Amino acid sequence: MHTILIKFFTVCCLILSLSVLSGCETLKSLAGDDSSDKEDYTGWSAEKFRTEAKTAVEASSFDKAIKFYEALEARYPFDNAAPQTQLDSAYAYYKNNDAEAALAAADRFIKTYPRDAHIDYAYYLKGLVNYNRGITFVDRFLPTDTSQRDQVYANDALENFAELLRRYPKSHYVADAQQRTVALKNNLAMHEINIARYYIKRGAYIAAVNRAKTVIEKYPRTMATPFALEVLQEAYTQLNMTDLAHDAKRIYDQNYPNGAPVSENENATFSHRLWDFVGLDK
Repeated sequence: MHTILIKFFTVCCLILSLSVLSGCETLKSLAGDDSSDKEDYTGWSAEKFRTEAKTAVEASSFDKAIKFYEALEARYPFDNAAPQTQLDSAYAYYKNNDAEAALAAADRFIKTYPRDAHIDYAYYLKGLVNYNRGITFVDRFLPTDTSQRDQVYANDALENFAELLRRYPKSHYVADAQQRTVALKNNLAMHEINIARYYIKRGAYIAAVNRAKTVIEKYPRTMATPFALEVLQEAYTQLNMTDLAHDAKRIYDQNYPNGAPVSENENATFSHRLWDFVGLDK
């Protein structure tokens, strides 16, 4: 009972703190300069639009930048810098947390300018959008275990980065895309482990085995592999499949004699530990 009260109090404090922060953002937004809504842009040149949009982006006023880019595209659709304008607007949508608009702008660029020198960036940006998609206000202040959530966007990002690597292996963005791909595969693999453990708790041992096998076959050499072997060992033991349980243990001991090389909580921050204590992801 004492633990429950502590958790309840902790949650209340978190909600109150986030409400205050959210309120500050709202007041800031209401107090912002919305004079651009009333601007008719009479006499503005394409260069003027680009300059104002760039200034807005540098000031993190992405909604204002988007208005400039949209007006620029409408007034100067055949401008020599039109391809760059589309890319810039896609980036502004992304930074403004408008994932659908960012993806649409990137796709439009890819279809319209398939031979543009910066086409690789459009593919990379699509990956970035999906990689960061679904990150909420709470996540930015209290990072949670993202492997315990729906992974549809993670799968999309993985496909985006894979397409970039396949089409443009010499792209400037390859190194970053590869690092993000590793992170995505680790996350997706741990997602399977979380589901497998859930099945173990529910006594659905065959389903747990299937999830663990998915990790080993689809995400080899990820941080989740030793945990998948542990799941297999436990599930096979419960199913009275002694030989298979021994095989799983033998493979684990051969490859991880000192245990899993990466602990699930090795890099946990205070906020991660607090989140796990409250139990909101469990």
